[in-house]
Amino acid sequence: MHRGRNIESAKDFKGAMKRLFKELKSFRIFIILSIVLSVAGAILTILAPDQLSNLTDEISKGLMVNQTNLEALLTNFQSNFQEEKLNILGKEIINLQLNETTTKEILESKEYNESEKQSFQIFLAKLKTAKPEELIQEASALPDTILEKLLPSSTYEGVVISSKDKIALIKNIFIEKNISALPLSIASCLLTEFKIENTTITKEDQLELLKQIPNLNSENPNQIYAVLDKLPAHIQDVIAPSMNIKKITNIFLVLVAFYIISAIFNYIESLSMTHVSNHFAKNLRTSISKKINVLPLKYFDQNQTGDILSRVTNDVDLIAMSMNNSLATLVSAITLFLGTLFMMFVTNFILAITAIGASLFGFIFMFGVLGKSQKYFVRKQKELGNLDSHIEEIYSGLQVVQSYNGVEEALKEFDERNNALFDSNRKSVFLSGLMMPMMNFIGNFGYVCVCVMGAILTMNGQISFGVIVAFISYVRLFTSPLSQIAQAMTNLQSTAAASERVFEFIDEEQMKSEEDKTVFLPKEKVKGNIDFCHVFFQYDGNEKPTIYDFNAKVKKGQKIAIVGPTGAGKTTMVNLLMKFYELTGGDIFIDGINTKELKRENVHSLFTMVLQDTWLFDGTVKENIKYNRENVSDEKVKEVCKTIGLDHFIRTLPNGYDSIIRDSDSVSSGQRQLLTIARGMIEDAPFLILDEATSNVDTRTEELVQKAMDKLMEGRTSFIIAHRLSTIKNADLILVMDHGNIIEQGNHNELMKQNGFYAELYNSQFEL
Repeated sequence: MHRGRNIESAKDFKGAMKRLFKELKSFRIFIILSIVLSVAGAILTILAPDQLSNLTDEISKGLMVNQTNLEALLTNFQSNFQEEKLNILGKEIINLQLNETTTKEILESKEYNESEKQSFQIFLAKLKTAKPEELIQEASALPDTILEKLLPSSTYEGVVISSKDKIALIKNIFIEKNISALPLSIASCLLTEFKIENTTITKEDQLELLKQIPNLNSENPNQIYAVLDKLPAHIQDVIAPSMNIKKITNIFLVLVAFYIISAIFNYIESLSMTHVSNHFAKNLRTSISKKINVLPLKYFDQNQTGDILSRVTNDVDLIAMSMNNSLATLVSAITLFLGTLFMMFVTNFILAITAIGASLFGFIFMFGVLGKSQKYFVRKQKELGNLDSHIEEIYSGLQVVQSYNGVEEALKEFDERNNALFDSNRKSVFLSGLMMPMMNFIGNFGYVCVCVMGAILTMNGQISFGVIVAFISYVRLFTSPLSQIAQAMTNLQSTAAASERVFEFIDEEQMKSEEDKTVFLPKEKVKGNIDFCHVFFQYDGNEKPTIYDFNAKVKKGQKIAIVGPTGAGKTTMVNLLMKFYELTGGDIFIDGINTKELKRENVHSLFTMVLQDTWLFDGTVKENIKYNRENVSDEKVKEVCKTIGLDHFIRTLPNGYDSIIRDSDSVSSGQRQLLTIARGMIEDAPFLILDEATSNVDTRTEELVQKAMDKLMEGRTSFIIAHRLSTIKNADLILVMDHGNIIEQGNHNELMKQNGFYAELYNSQFEL
């Protein structure tokens, strides 16, 4: 099993990605659609905070006094109290009574004390040298009792102006400039009606406003809103807080539309990329499956099975997963990053610098920590491999370990490797676990910086509260793509490495095409003669040929045994006969027809092979025996099983011939071998090849199988490869091979009489 393999970086990242996109050419419409939708969705996501800012500002306006109308109200209201207008009105209203009669009455009257009279005399003395415009200034110093005499009540344009109102006009307005202390009687003479948003503000409304102006200067918002409740209805209508529901609704609908459309785009993009990744993975597996069937056998000899399976499963799955998760994510993240950066600077330059500075500070810290953790991840994988290797080694040879009392030593080594894995795993997990807290810190730190700087700018009137809300969203949109881009680039590196391995397999040199071969040999017409003429074969990388000038003539119905020491070329000879390998030199003829003129499929159909290595698939006993054979009756299957003594075992199973068996089931090696022999006996082919087919059965079963095979091989040309020479004593012809050539041939008795290499091999089986 291929376990714990890390995909390394691609040897040629650019070339691998170029080849990958070339292979994706048939899916370009879906890929372009996904990229466009991903970009569009990202743009809508970027624009959403701006709308959110507008919505926040509009709601904020609805919670506050209408500043525009309030300023218009106060401007129109205060225009009535211009100094020039007050001076003109004052002269007409005040009209000091400084005639001789009034002067005499004041000076002679007993109503005034000496101090008041003295003040009046000083006033009269100053009048001789004072200018006219200084008259009111000098009069303001007089006692109120004197001023009441000098300023009697009068009527101005139908409004009664009392002496006290005139005195207040002089002292509070002309002297202290306190407009809020203006008497209402005089104010009514100054005020004029005006309109704000088609609402008429009457004199009475303005007089009420004049009363409340001192309270409006309070710093307590609650008191200000309490004052608004006391103002006339007309004024409340124009300045009271009110929501622009229509505008808020429009912004809300636009914002909802952005999010819904963005979600739809992301959904369609996800469906599109899922379609591309799954169908592309399916196509890759199909290509690999087709490639496997046209690869020469030498490829499988030179490459590990686990590595080939890993290309079909792990690498293809990794490509599909990365395409589904990384391609559109990378495009979307880049768009989000650049778009958010642009929108931040467009919205507010100062807040943009603040947000970027805060985020980059956190990212520099985060990348520093993650850089430290990388070495622990590498060490973790190494230690995991060491521990797995030790466990597999110990448990595969557990009986030996126990019998040699090596348990304590094995446990000691296990503890050492386990502790090393624990240490590296603890450090790597801890440091990588800091990712999310650091990301949260970066986001929160950015929020705090934006809020603080935003509050300062808001106080200075440079931005609205809605801009702060928008920037809080921008900080999130700015920090998230950076980690997504880093993750996507890492995934693309793995994808490039995986695609290199897959395409390397697909590009492997395959067996030559046989479309030009038109000769076909039906198995029904095969007589069974085979001629080997000067056959040569040399494996790639070997200095010497495995088969050297092999010559043999095999006649119809003969039972040919091929024997010899390990490495003599026995199995290689059979593989050449089956066209699993191409001949380096020489020819093989079947009934006079050169196998070079026949297609491989045609040659394969002429042979039945029973190998030493058994193979069962998940299925019933019957299905395993009938494998890839049509029109085989159940009776035929049972007959074959009875012939080789397998019927009794099958009937002991829960469902007999319909029992489900698996290669991993607790079926003995001998029983598995019998099942594969039965599978071979079902095939009605003119040639039979048995490669150590009885090596895993006991002596009694071997005897039964041998008799069954003798019966099966009647009328068929059979090739038997065997190390147990006792099983081929009844062969018509025994070919003794050594170093790739036939050194002896004949039947058993003839070869024993020669007392040569075969006799030595045969007798060695009985030596102690």
